[in-house]
Amino acid sequence: MTNQMEAGEIRMIPINLIDVLNPRERNKAVFDEIVANIKAIGLKKPITVTPRVGSDNSERYLLVCGEGRMKAFISLGEKSIPALIVKASDENAFIMSLAENIARRHYRPLELLAGIEKLSDQGYDKKTIAQKTGLTLEYVHGILILLKNGEERLLVAVERGRIPLNAALTIVGAGDDDKAIQAALQDAYESGKLRGKHLIQARRVIERRQTLGRSVARGTARKVMSDVTPSSLVRTYQKEVERQKLMVKKAEFAQQRLLLVVGALRELFSDENFTTLLRAEGLDSLPKYIAERVWPGGRTA
Repeated sequence: MTNQMEAGEIRMIPINLIDVLNPRERNKAVFDEIVANIKAIGLKKPITVTPRVGSDNSERYLLVCGEGRMKAFISLGEKSIPALIVKASDENAFIMSLAENIARRHYRPLELLAGIEKLSDQGYDKKTIAQKTGLTLEYVHGILILLKNGEERLLVAVERGRIPLNAALTIVGAGDDDKAIQAALQDAYESGKLRGKHLIQARRVIERRQTLGRSVARGTARKVMSDVTPSSLVRTYQKEVERQKLMVKKAEFAQQRLLLVVGALRELFSDENFTTLLRAEGLDSLPKYIAERVWPGGRTA
């Protein structure tokens, strides 16, 4: 594998001579925006290609970066496109393409992550992948674990910032046991890995993961529905019952804590010195919900 890439000149290249190394789908709205921008102000940045020799010894090029721009040119009826010529091996060209996608963040999450997996399959270790893509070693390690386990829903949630990577790995470590998953969520919350909206998002992802499966491929939901049987319905019902029981236990635990707090407050407010200090500091009131439980009349300190 050659590690050196020599930059060359920018030339107009016939589009029909360019082969795509790493094709990927694009969001239609994003693609339409690219087309509109190019139509209005022209191409601001040339695509990048590397020269190759065709099967008939003809001149051809391998696309490194700029598939969206090239497709936009095609849709506008153009036959040639400005291109920066570089010299790169197939592997280095793939890494350049992947690195640009990471930098621009205009990609579908699973496509980028599949690229990381492809680098791993080609024999690159985690440290090398991290260096070549600009990602951290911990991130690459975690993503490869999720990929190995087929956790597409968790992968998308992580890449879109819905839940932290370490929380996703905690969920994976719990397996498919609902009790273990709930316990993992509890641990993640108590350790600070999941807080606020991340906790809500994690619960939503887990629910979809349990009902629709780990994959987000098209047709997954339809396939799951077609496999519904009386026994699967019973299992689903039993899981829901267990989930509700766990929720009840948590509510009872929270209520016990509240009773302890109320009891402690009653004892404190029975001390005249304490209440005098609160008045002096301007802290002589309680939230209505707590005040109604400390005193039947809901009076303040």
